[in-house]
Amino acid sequence: MVQRIDVTGADGVRLAAWEFLAPGRETRGGPRLPEEPERPTVLLLHGLMGRALHWAGTARWLAEHRRVVALDQRGHGQSGRPPAGPQAPAAFGREAFVADAEAAVEQLGLAPVTLIGHSMGALTAWQLAARRPELVEALVICDMRASALGEASQREWEDWFRRWPLPFPTQDAARRWFGEDDPRVDRPDPGRGAFFAEVMHQAEDGWRPLFSRRQMLTARETWVHDAHWEELAQVRCPTLVVRGLDGELGRAEAQEMVRVLPAGRYAEIPDAGHYLHYDQPAAWRAVLEPFLDGVRAAS
Repeated sequence: MVQRIDVTGADGVRLAAWEFLAPGRETRGGPRLPEEPERPTVLLLHGLMGRALHWAGTARWLAEHRRVVALDQRGHGQSGRPPAGPQAPAAFGREAFVADAEAAVEQLGLAPVTLIGHSMGALTAWQLAARRPELVEALVICDMRASALGEASQREWEDWFRRWPLPFPTQDAARRWFGEDDPRVDRPDPGRGAFFAEVMHQAEDGWRPLFSRRQMLTARETWVHDAHWEELAQVRCPTLVVRGLDGELGRAEAQEMVRVLPAGRYAEIPDAGHYLHYDQPAAWRAVLEPFLDGVRAAS
C-alpha cells in the first residue's frame, strides 16, 4: 500500500511524498508492533526527470523492516511545478532541491534517516548529508558523478530533448523509443524504456512527459558546470557508492569518490546501466540490503 503525504518545500512549493506501507501497517508510519524496536527510516530521491514511484520495487522490500518514503521532487511527478520566468533558475537550483529534501526529513519526522539517491537525487542526498549531518544516518549514491560534466554535456541534452518525437501515440510507443530507437541507445535497453514510460501521461493529443523539458534543462544548468568533491568529502556517515557497469559513473571516478568519503564503500552491478535499479533489481537489492543491515547493526 502507498499513502500520499503532502510536504511544504522551499518557497512554499507543494511536494508529494509517498509512504510505502508493509501489509498490516495501514496508517502513516505504520503501527508499531508489540515489543518491536523503532524502525529505521529511509528517504528515496529519484533523479532528473524521474518520479517517486520509480522506487516502488525497492520500496516494497525496504518497507518490510523500515519506514520508507519516496519524494516527488519539485517539477516532477505530482509535486508542484514552480512557474517559469526570471525566478526559474533559483526555483530549480541546487539550494531548492536540497531544502526540499531537508523539509521532507523534518516535516515527516524521519531523522536520523538513510538517504538513497539516484543520479541527481544522489547529489541532493550527499549535499544534504554534508550540510545537515545530524539528520542523516547513512547514504547511498546510485550512479552519480562528482566531477563537472560541462557545457558540452548541456548542449547534448538540449539537442536530445529536441529529438523526442512528441507526442507518443501510446505509452508503449514511448517505451519502445526510449528503450530501442532513441539515438542515445547503443543497444536495446528495456530498463531505460520502462523508466521513461512511467513518466509519460496521456494528454489530449497523445502521451507526453509529466515534466517540462525546459525546466529540466534549467535544473541541470545549476549543477552540471560544477564539481561536487568538496561537499562529498564533508559527508561523515557510512556511504555506499553504487554504479552500473555500463552506467554514467566510471569505475575510476567511483573508486575515487569512495576514497574521498571518510566512510565510503564501493559496489558495482554487472549488466546494468544508469537505471540499474530497473535493469537488475535483484542484484541492486543484493548490494544494498547488506549495507543497510550493517548500518543498523552498528547503530
